[in-house]
Amino acid sequence: VYFPSVEHPYNHLIDTLKDGKIKFFNPHKLNDPRYDKLPLSIRVLLEAAIRSCDGFYTKEEDIQNILDWQQQQNKAEVPFSPARVLLQDFTGIPAMVDLAAMRDAVAKHGVDPSLVNPKCPTDLIVDHSLQIDYNKCAIQNAPNPGGGDSPSQSQGSSRSAPTRPPSRGGSQCGGQRGSCSKAACSDSAASPGRPSASVQQIENTPLLCPFHLKPVSETETAVKNQEMELIRNKERLQFFKWCSKAFKNVNVVPPDVGAVHQVNLEYLSRVVQVHDGFIYPDSVVGTDSHTTMINGLGILDSLCWKCVGGIESEAVMLGQPVSLTLPQVVGCKLVGSINPLTTSIDIVLGITKHLRQAGISGKFVEFFGPGVSQLSAPDRTTIANMCPEYNATVSFFPVDQVTLKHFKKTNFAQEKLELLESYMKAVKLFRSYEDNSEDPEYSEVIEIDLSSMVPHVSGPKRPQDRVAVSSMKQDFQSCLDEKVGFKGFHIAKEKQETRVPFLHCGQEYQLAHGSVVIAAVISCTNNCNPSVMLTAGLLAKKAVEAGLVVKPYIRTSLAPGSGMVTHYLNTSGVLPYLSQLGFEVIGYGCATCVGNTAPLPEAVVDAIKQGDLVACGVLSGNRHFEGRLCDCVRANYLASPPLVVAYAIAGTVGIDFEKEPLGFTSEGKEVYLRDIWPSREEVQQTEEDKVISSMFRDLRGRMEKGNMFWNNIECPESVVFPWDHKSTYIRSPSFFSKLSKEVHPPQSIENAHALLFLGDKVTTDHISPAGSIARVSAAAKYLLSKRLTPREFNSYGARRGNDAVMTRGTFASIKLQNRFIGKAGPKTLHIPSNQTLDVFEAADRYQRDGIPLIILAGKDYGSGNSRDWVAKGPYLLGVRAVIAESFEKLHKNQLVGMGIMPLQFLTGQNADSLELSGKERFSIILPESLSPRQQLTVKTSQGKSFDVTALFDTEMDILFFQHGGLLRYVARTLL
Repeated sequence: VYFPSVEHPYNHLIDTLKDGKIKFFNPHKLNDPRYDKLPLSIRVLLEAAIRSCDGFYTKEEDIQNILDWQQQQNKAEVPFSPARVLLQDFTGIPAMVDLAAMRDAVAKHGVDPSLVNPKCPTDLIVDHSLQIDYNKCAIQNAPNPGGGDSPSQSQGSSRSAPTRPPSRGGSQCGGQRGSCSKAACSDSAASPGRPSASVQQIENTPLLCPFHLKPVSETETAVKNQEMELIRNKERLQFFKWCSKAFKNVNVVPPDVGAVHQVNLEYLSRVVQVHDGFIYPDSVVGTDSHTTMINGLGILDSLCWKCVGGIESEAVMLGQPVSLTLPQVVGCKLVGSINPLTTSIDIVLGITKHLRQAGISGKFVEFFGPGVSQLSAPDRTTIANMCPEYNATVSFFPVDQVTLKHFKKTNFAQEKLELLESYMKAVKLFRSYEDNSEDPEYSEVIEIDLSSMVPHVSGPKRPQDRVAVSSMKQDFQSCLDEKVGFKGFHIAKEKQETRVPFLHCGQEYQLAHGSVVIAAVISCTNNCNPSVMLTAGLLAKKAVEAGLVVKPYIRTSLAPGSGMVTHYLNTSGVLPYLSQLGFEVIGYGCATCVGNTAPLPEAVVDAIKQGDLVACGVLSGNRHFEGRLCDCVRANYLASPPLVVAYAIAGTVGIDFEKEPLGFTSEGKEVYLRDIWPSREEVQQTEEDKVISSMFRDLRGRMEKGNMFWNNIECPESVVFPWDHKSTYIRSPSFFSKLSKEVHPPQSIENAHALLFLGDKVTTDHISPAGSIARVSAAAKYLLSKRLTPREFNSYGARRGNDAVMTRGTFASIKLQNRFIGKAGPKTLHIPSNQTLDVFEAADRYQRDGIPLIILAGKDYGSGNSRDWVAKGPYLLGVRAVIAESFEKLHKNQLVGMGIMPLQFLTGQNADSLELSGKERFSIILPESLSPRQQLTVKTSQGKSFDVTALFDTEMDILFFQHGGLLRYVARTLL
């Protein structure tokens, strides 16, 4: 829709829309009978194609293909130009580093570097990932705000880390809450080999109990965690601030605001865009999988055009459309009434199970039916957030009255709401779920009865393995019996009753199989939903009033996605009760879910190892793969926030809540879960009374005001970034080295060695650097060479702007199963020397000898979160091709975007059937011209040859590959 330039366009637009006087680029398309049959998510694609049709990137035939969606689904490739790009800190920093490096590259060719700017509006959320340093702590020797992490900064200015009071987890104590004696801490503070409380501690070093200091408030705990993050990451923050000034069309959201998905939901969401004389639907490319939450508000964000993570997002920022195959759209019809005891997380897990069993990988899901109206906007965003777990690319809830009601609570002015409603109705993107006549035609329809949903958890190793809470005790027992696998631990019968006593803060406890040692309510999945968080808070209140407690050695934490959560938990009066049970607010951002938590108490770790126990973590997130939370915690369960609190109180997952009490009152009376579970009516009333528009006004104020630390940061004023060669955080990558104006065709791969020989289900967690930097890793050796101490290593996430660290961290997972080695670990075989080396060291030797590299793999290579370093890392290691039985589509596109060939064995073939040892040398001959899905021949040094399919799905894929990757292609468009 186009409107003339007027001083106040909203009222004019509202009148125009209500009068039906709409000027479309192609007005006949809206009246085309095919339009009313299109799913609403496909109508958004159609609008974008009409608006951006230029005859080059987007052609008339693309518009016709979208209108003919019923016939063209899964066939036609169409371009899509999203309305905006959303970056978070960990994936945003490599994207912005690449753009800064691109400015250098074009400047060397005499091109004005200021031309390198995002053409698509880009929001960058600085404050997303958080490491837990404090837990209801007292502060001693507070960090120096002027400290830094480079060698020049660290010398002569020691940054004392805070110490920790008697609370829980890590090397903290936790006897009596709010009090601790020096003697009581003997098992922790005085352990052999442990530093004393006076030792200065930095970065990931566990913090000690300051037994002589008093505890501080939850507010100060969160502030100190955030303060530590700001100091730790000062170099990154300086770079982000330079980006906010140097690049046009970039909006940097300052620290101390919230995680990316929360800020997107609460502040950045627009539903309709009014920009440069046009009004059109809001849509997003996001570099974090959780940005799909926005689909719950009728704003299209899809994993299919986030398919190369930050790499393709960078291209979108620079004006390149995303190419996608027109997807099948599954209509998910919701019927029935929700059980009062069922939380939205139970609904999420129920829908996840149904859709995963339905085999909807790579498809859009669009919800309709009378049951949709029962779901609040937060319920919908929670459901939309989980679409990666059932392999959908979109879980879309069209805009309806519930959506409008939600935005009335947020930062939408009344005229914007009227505009939103008028526009969405005018272009038929508004739904009334009670009117069956509005139902579009779908590829298929799946019906789900909401009344069948009962409380579930998910685990112990995968989110798709759901367990009814009523069956949890029995299911965990079966996990102990089963052989080692997705559900089994294979514990001998005679060892299943093992109990190991240990001392913690002067008191004896026991651990057994199923004991809970981590209980975390974290940011990514649930905290956007006030109902489940308030349920957890009200349950905590009732538990405390009944005299129930949580054992102090359990690592408990509460990391909300934004200050909004803290606000309504506080104003509803439940936050003190959560704190009393150990769920203190530790800060805002990803924490336990990505392994960002302090170690468990040594006594707990020793007890687990001594008894070879299957200890458990319970968290309200959506990531819990084995070893991710903590190496010694083998069983991890996803659960709703109230169930996290319940299992923490129980202290074990081996409990039948219906038959066994959580604990006892001071009078010895049994207390069951049903006794303290708040009613649905109680939760809804609390939500209605407490979740009010003031929360969003507070967020807007923090967004616009910033914080003192951020406001006082100084940054360069130059057009090109002045790289500091001593920096271990920000480094110019080599992606644009030897960039020429001319395109040199890719050369055949001759006599390559296999860097790795991998099996099935290699995930992005195995490939991409994440979490803490192990002290014996290749990345650690690099940082030590830069004169950093292990306490200053920080994490891979924080150092994503340094390609030297990230390349060394690629394939550095302790869970990597390399068939060359025969056991899990970040090692491989350097074939010429027959030496076992770190993956980076082996790759470095190959590259110095001029030997190209490939990777051999099995099924589902690259499944999991989309991350740009999953492709960038192998590229910098010298990998030219990956040959696998099958690829996760997202990762396949990532490889193409970095100029790495994804090659698939022919059906029925794999490395074993072809009798490949992996130690052969491989040659792959490329023809003069490539075509999509072309078969290529691979020859080995042993005289064998076999065919593979080159997984270039489109001509655009081939174009990117011929340029050596998408980044080099984009740079050449400016030369």
